[in-house]
Amino acid sequence: MALLEIRNVTRRFGALTAIDDVSISIGAGEFFTLLGPSGCGKTTLLRMIAGFDEPDSGAILLDGKDMADTPPERRPIHTVFQSYALFPHMTVADNIAFPLRMAGKSPGEIAAKVREILDTVHLPDKAGHFPHELSGGQKQRVALARSLVNRPRLLLLDEPLGALDAKLREEMQVELISLQRDIGITFVFVTHSQAEALALSHRIAVMNAGRVEQIGEPDRIYGFPNNRFVADFIGHCNLLDARVQSVNDDALLLESFGLGTFSAPAREGIRAGAKGMLALRPEMVRIFAGGTPADPGLGNRFHGTVKELVYVGNVSTYIVTLDNGRKIEALLPNSGSGRVRFYEIGDSVQVAWRPDAGHFVAD
Repeated sequence: MALLEIRNVTRRFGALTAIDDVSISIGAGEFFTLLGPSGCGKTTLLRMIAGFDEPDSGAILLDGKDMADTPPERRPIHTVFQSYALFPHMTVADNIAFPLRMAGKSPGEIAAKVREILDTVHLPDKAGHFPHELSGGQKQRVALARSLVNRPRLLLLDEPLGALDAKLREEMQVELISLQRDIGITFVFVTHSQAEALALSHRIAVMNAGRVEQIGEPDRIYGFPNNRFVADFIGHCNLLDARVQSVNDDALLLESFGLGTFSAPAREGIRAGAKGMLALRPEMVRIFAGGTPADPGLGNRFHGTVKELVYVGNVSTYIVTLDNGRKIEALLPNSGSGRVRFYEIGDSVQVAWRPDAGHFVAD
């Protein structure tokens, strides 16, 4: 049985349907992420799990029990917000101890649990400090410690890393993974950052306009998107409109206006005549100088001109305009000894990808 079940939940605000018949099951010990653009409904769903809002229809069950009549303070659920919500007049130890005092724990038990959780979040020397004396990352760890100190069944995290700078955000991602693994509590994490969701999650639910577009493990979401929205929203992706010309056991022959034909892996249920698109990740696209002999392993090959180049250190992104005017994005690693040779804007090149590199998505 799932720890948390969201069954056909709908929430409306006047004429706006914020959550539209959403069903999700989350297992014990999962790091589960709700991912989507601003306004997609992910925070509304999190608020209903916490009990701060109620669905208009459907049910939310924890350990098989409907939570409809359970107020937020009686749910074994804690929430960590982007703002940290620490009490500025209390020390770190007092902030963490606050929920234990509200639960009527003894002073000795409170002191022991505070010490234990401070060790867990690597802040044993900050017990006597006040929030204004801490860095952003330390404040976030204190907020996590306060939410975890009485071991809730479920921890909800609403954009908890959004206020941190990029480097600290990456460091906190690593700490969150380690913390969740060590403590074993189920995390439900809300973010609009695709990279963050891919890095942290056991599974991801991609949301759009109040509905769940796809649920799956990060590599499945990234490599095998269900539809155009997921393919376009998760990372960078070349989307090549195409029609299935023919199907054999392991390959599709696709026809695309202006490009002619190219191959893609076969998919169950896809038949000749189906319309859709090839989702092709930039890192799967290779670039060669214009006169380079064809590599037999790269069955899909087209001529073009480098239109744009973005160098970001470890990789370079090339935008190539093909002879028919279509643009293809390619991501190449800047590896090798010495200075990497870059293709320059205006260079004549060929772009190519393996027949098994893309993923056809039907309309």
